[in-house]
Amino acid sequence: MSHLKAWRAAIVHCIADPKDVGVDAAYEYFDDGLLVIDGDKIHALGDAQKLLANLPHDLVIEHHPNAIITPGFIDTHIHYPQTDMIGSYGEQLLTWLNTYTFPEESKFSDKAHARDVADRFLKELLRNGTTTALVFGTVHKVSVDTFFEASQVHNLRMICGKVMMDRNAPDYLTDTPESSYQESKELIETWHNKGRLHYAITPRFAPTSSDEQLQLAGKLLSEYDDVYLHTHLSENKDECAWVQDLFPNSTNYLDVYDQHKLLSERSVFAHGIHLCDSEYHRLHETGSAISFCPTSNLFIGSGLFKLSKAEDHKVNVGLGTDVGGGTSFSMLQTMNEAYKVIQLQNENLSPIKSLYLSTLGGAKALRLEDKIGNLAVGSEADFIILDKKGTPLLESRLALSKNIEESLFVLMTIGDDRAIQATYSAGECVHRR
Repeated sequence: MSHLKAWRAAIVHCIADPKDVGVDAAYEYFDDGLLVIDGDKIHALGDAQKLLANLPHDLVIEHHPNAIITPGFIDTHIHYPQTDMIGSYGEQLLTWLNTYTFPEESKFSDKAHARDVADRFLKELLRNGTTTALVFGTVHKVSVDTFFEASQVHNLRMICGKVMMDRNAPDYLTDTPESSYQESKELIETWHNKGRLHYAITPRFAPTSSDEQLQLAGKLLSEYDDVYLHTHLSENKDECAWVQDLFPNSTNYLDVYDQHKLLSERSVFAHGIHLCDSEYHRLHETGSAISFCPTSNLFIGSGLFKLSKAEDHKVNVGLGTDVGGGTSFSMLQTMNEAYKVIQLQNENLSPIKSLYLSTLGGAKALRLEDKIGNLAVGSEADFIILDKKGTPLLESRLALSKNIEESLFVLMTIGDDRAIQATYSAGECVHRR
């Protein structure tokens, strides 16, 4: 009896950045494809007719004639404690934090509340086809313990960290440089590389950390080879001006983090909208990545991310929903908004580049491309089944589609969670519609 399992459908995945090799060479597409799984890893991928000849006759095959299989989506910036404040009205960044975010995050000192939200948050991600995310906790250590406990249940590859915040925030939500260092260290020792989980050192953003706290964040980053650094950068013009006032000895916003040794190959900076050339250059030089968060940037009125600038400087970029500033857990909807952000700058975002940003590009930003982000043999079996009949409009529109690129573009323009038929993590089904 074979231990292999297989799925037969149209299959598409990215194998390179379209910017580097051109769109046509950046992806593989199998009109009648076969994805074969052995345990939690991908065993074979290719044309169904060719592969079947060399596979066991008793192979169990799940056939999906009206579906497209892609890798699971990777969300490179999201706040799980902001799940219940998604769609909050009327503010730009700094007021928004004080009015909505801080009061909401205060609830996460309560483990039962944190677990309730973490479970709902993960269910929402999986319903939307997201199998890996880089996640903010709150300042409370228990918020991160709880998130990792919830993630373990589904064997998800997740990254999370405790917020470090010792100033310019309500007293009920601040820590100290020493306590943030100590608690982060304890969380790293407990959770980092436990199963499929990773830790991210998480100063909220430069204005809410003292020099001493940022220095200790840099110390943590140097003490552990492969932990992440996750924070915000140049989201809003008022924020950028505030940073300059708070850190007069810095040449620009990124330089604040640079001076505290927070730039690294595992550093991910959310937003990066208002950057100068030297900042892009320094991000590239250090291997740091940017998370492009279009629904949030439009909703909070922050500005338009310059993808072509980041590409020109060879900076790694992933896509992020940034819930709750972002307005959707759906990476399909996030790709939709990303397309519009680029359109507003008189450029185009191809559907293959969009797929790249939400899968392999995100994996590269997180330095996980050897494990996730495409369907290469040996990769972890994180994948989704997209239903071409997910809605009546999808069904009628996709029937007119001439090729896979057009089909992907339609899915990411008018698709949402209803287009996600099933989500698999490490070869196991974790959501089925």
